[in-house]
Amino acid sequence: MGTAVSSMKIPLLFLDTIGTVLIAVLFGPWWGALAGGLTNVVLGVTTGPSAMFFGLVNIAIALVSGYMARKFDFRKWYIALITGIMLSIIAPLIGTPIAVAVYGGLNGSGMDLVVLWLRSAGESVFASTFISRITGNFVDKIITCLLVTVMIARVPNLSKIVKKGKKNAA
Repeated sequence: MGTAVSSMKIPLLFLDTIGTVLIAVLFGPWWGALAGGLTNVVLGVTTGPSAMFFGLVNIAIALVSGYMARKFDFRKWYIALITGIMLSIIAPLIGTPIAVAVYGGLNGSGMDLVVLWLRSAGESVFASTFISRITGNFVDKIITCLLVTVMIARVPNLSKIVKKGKKNAA
């Protein structure tokens, strides 16, 4: 999904973690972390080695969404919304230092305009990068979590997995 959305150049929407969130919600935080981490390893091999560094972000996303799904009913839209808001803050907190160290804060996306504008306004590299990342993440991570909730509700077998996981977690 992330590659498809990226090619469509939809602003503030990436959907690059939808698979990680779905796996974490369905099968648990550690399976999601494994899927998220392996995704970044594959991306590191196929698109460029710097993608591997961002595996930490994907792993954190899986752990948060997986534990939220274990503790609360992820089939409810407001749980997905709260999880999306949490991920919107956590992901940039982890990803910003990596982006600054690896790319100097710029990564070739449209959000670089925000970074450059904030830099020209006198903000630090870290603050500029963080603000641009959190802005995009508020849209992206909330939509990602809500889409996972819709998928679970609309695909009967997925809903059964979530119900079964809730019983096993109790």
